[in-house]
Amino acid sequence: MAIDPQKIFSIRARLNRPIVLVGMMGAGKTRLGKMLSEVLGYSFADSDEEIERAAGLTISEIFERYGETYFRDGERRVVKRLVEGGIQVIATGGGAILNQDTAQEIWNQTLSIWVKADIPTILERTSRNDKRPLLKQGDPEEVLKRLSEARYPIYQNAHLTIESRNAPGEEMLGEAIDKIFGFLSDVSTKAKAEPDVD
Repeated sequence: MAIDPQKIFSIRARLNRPIVLVGMMGAGKTRLGKMLSEVLGYSFADSDEEIERAAGLTISEIFERYGETYFRDGERRVVKRLVEGGIQVIATGGGAILNQDTAQEIWNQTLSIWVKADIPTILERTSRNDKRPLLKQGDPEEVLKRLSEARYPIYQNAHLTIESRNAPGEEMLGEAIDKIFGFLSDVSTKAKAEPDVD
């Protein structure tokens, strides 16, 4: 799928904040984020990778040694730093939005995209490795169902939603570019339509 260069130009001209991808583990945030950053010409950051780099430990090791609360606090600080770091594309961990401060920062300071995948798709993708500490806390399918019930209502606050599926990456990238372009065009149109108030 060819990406319209005029849409890329328009997005770059209008975007004034980071693009942040939210969604469940295994939804495809990192994959889509890397493609978006490449085609838009912005840097890419993965909050989980940044946490591991800062801690000198893997996510699993952080969970095992210090627990989820400690991890979430570190995640909050890392996401805040990334969001304040200027225009870039950021993929967040699935539970980042559980922290109210982090969620508000994402909804208010970024262009947020929910990368939404169904449970069977997530289950298939996450079964490829054992790096997901939350999935070690029982039957993975039941854990994912429980997590999705708690998180989906929060993810719905994102500005845009991209349905993640087992399709070519370029197809999802094209859809994301179209939606970002449409969103920024609408925002620009509304801003022009609002009267100036002295």
